[in-house]
Amino acid sequence: MPDACVFCRIVRGEMPAQVVRDDGRTLAILDIHPVAPGHTLVMPRDHHEGWTDLPPDLAAELARAAQVVAAAAARAFGAQGSNLLVNNGRCAGQAIPHVHVHVIPRKGDDGVRFNWPAKPAAAEDLQKAAAALKGALPKS
Repeated sequence: MPDACVFCRIVRGEMPAQVVRDDGRTLAILDIHPVAPGHTLVMPRDHHEGWTDLPPDLAAELARAAQVVAAAAARAFGAQGSNLLVNNGRCAGQAIPHVHVHVIPRKGDDGVRFNWPAKPAAAEDLQKAAAALKGALPKS
């Protein structure tokens, strides 16, 4: 685990955190800058910078842990839904280079808005994007 990584320091017990779940491979802590009450960060105990760096079995465990936390948050906070978000890379908003899933409990009237500048795409552009992505996928 890198010495300077904030999340690795939390995992090692060198920094305080409100730990809400620890299953030995993943750790869930409350975000210190929550978007909504119960906003939780679910991370692997081992250091991996981004989602695409995770071994597939650990990615699956991380997803399961996030699912468990989202269900608990719904019960604990009366959430009607949740956002699960992974910022993968600095340009995508990842502030701490240790992969983590944001679990944000949501209610219909909570005032939280994500500003995604979505716009329609031309069919030709979608076809080109699909071809590029298909070509980059590993052959099975």
